[in-house]
Amino acid sequence: MVAYAKFLPPDDLPAFHQTFWESVRAHKLALQCCNGCGTFRFIPMEICPQCHSESDTWRTVSGLGEIYTYTIVHRGPTAAYNDEAPYPIVHVTLDEGPRMISNLVGIALEAIHIGMRVRVIYEDVTADHTIFKFAPA
Repeated sequence: MVAYAKFLPPDDLPAFHQTFWESVRAHKLALQCCNGCGTFRFIPMEICPQCHSESDTWRTVSGLGEIYTYTIVHRGPTAAYNDEAPYPIVHVTLDEGPRMISNLVGIALEAIHIGMRVRVIYEDVTADHTIFKFAPA
């Protein structure tokens, strides 16, 4: 088996980041939800950017959303990514509110559009790492 050559989350992330990646590894998307104001947030952080509460609960979200914006990458950051170029990177607003960025797969480049409905999918890339991507809903 060929070693995975693309970027992976580091193994020494703070605990509040590890919870997110553990949910992805379980093929579920869990995000922090503020116990003070109910705002979902991504990227995981220690305090709520809305009300500054330090209290949160991890909740499973739908993984559904729509493309807020996107770009087509023609030259990847490393050789491992260049094999797939050109490829789309999408900025998705989840139905629960927060925005996430990842690849979009399973669609022709010319069919991508702002407002397009998408869903999270999971790719087990190593024995210890799963990444998330988006696909048409």
